[in-house]
Amino acid sequence: MTEENEPPASDGATIAIIDDDDELRGTMTALLGENGFATLPLRDADAYRRLDPPPRLDLALIDLNLAGESGLDLAMEIRARLGIPIVMLTGWGTETDRIEGLETGADDYLMKPFNPRELLARLRAVLRRSGWKAPATDRSAHHMETFGSMTLDLTRRELLASDGGEIPLTNGEYRLLEYLVRNRDRIIPRVELLQELGSDLSTYVDRTIDVLILRLRRKIETVPSKPVYLQTRRGQGYIFVTTSRSEP
Repeated sequence: MTEENEPPASDGATIAIIDDDDELRGTMTALLGENGFATLPLRDADAYRRLDPPPRLDLALIDLNLAGESGLDLAMEIRARLGIPIVMLTGWGTETDRIEGLETGADDYLMKPFNPRELLARLRAVLRRSGWKAPATDRSAHHMETFGSMTLDLTRRELLASDGGEIPLTNGEYRLLEYLVRNRDRIIPRVELLQELGSDLSTYVDRTIDVLILRLRRKIETVPSKPVYLQTRRGQGYIFVTTSRSEP
């Protein structure tokens, strides 16, 4: 879409992307558009202020370090004027930046470079907390894998809870879970999992997989210390169990 114009009609939320990095702004515009959002890409605060009256927006995604102006000042202005949630981006932020941003009124804070899946998950979470209701997704033609009360949508690369809400996963967590689910009930050595993730075996060690497994268990297991699905086979690897077998 053309910048500084009214965003196109969409069933998804409308998000203003205010960032003076032309390439990144274009990338985020494409990413959000591909995932059902309407976008209003703007280069700086002046571009936003030239919109009179401002279009309907559901969320503003703002770079903390806009050229010539603090993104925090713009965030406060937009919050006061429109009352919408704010997500801040920064390329070099410190803990102080993050705290200042949140205390100023930002609803979330994300460091550059960021994982696209994490950005989408954060935006959706902020929108849900603000009361925005996402339209139901037609998943009838999607490739779905179910385990317990959860569903893995392999088409949209999303993990869904029993109520249909998305459980945020990092790219590494998603890729590992998908491979395990596709190879359910088979013991998979750590080396095979590392190779599937594309890790350099001279750099990464078995512990890389262990950490991802631990994170996944916290998201899919009722009691992570007593996993039902993502089980360990000592000395052999991991197995995604979908039968009634228990971990020895």
